[in-house]
Amino acid sequence: MDGYLIAKTLHIISSTVLFGFGAGTAWYFWNAHLTRDPATIASVGAMVVRADWIFTGSSGIVQPASGLWLVHLAGYPLDSSWLVVTLLLYGLAFACWAPVVWLQIKAQRLAAAALAEGRPLGADYERTMRLWFALGWPAFLGLIAIFWLMVAKPDLW
Repeated sequence: MDGYLIAKTLHIISSTVLFGFGAGTAWYFWNAHLTRDPATIASVGAMVVRADWIFTGSSGIVQPASGLWLVHLAGYPLDSSWLVVTLLLYGLAFACWAPVVWLQIKAQRLAAAALAEGRPLGADYERTMRLWFALGWPAFLGLIAIFWLMVAKPDLW
């Protein structure tokens, strides 16, 4: 197999893992949150944080590396408009994802503390989850736009 096919395979697999685990962990954490049960939130939250670090984090590194490798092998200029917008959107997605992971850790710890103390979730937990929810959307929509840009490679300017 030549270098281009290896790079393309890595890129497709890493994009699938990045998007799939990102959407999947968000889905499970949000549904745990909807229960308002500290035990459920603490348990699911711990798994979500681990999955985000292991799968989303590692694929988030492989994705731009394999993408730049593909760009190089295919001979696309780095200032191609579709590529510039893709990189900007990827930066936006990362800028949202990094605090989302921290917010997941915080929400999970707040739920664990509420469970240990036998009290309901407090206002700090609710604020944390509102911010988590708000930051998730730009990352999710940004990745969808990136998929389109990678496939269509439009001349935007």
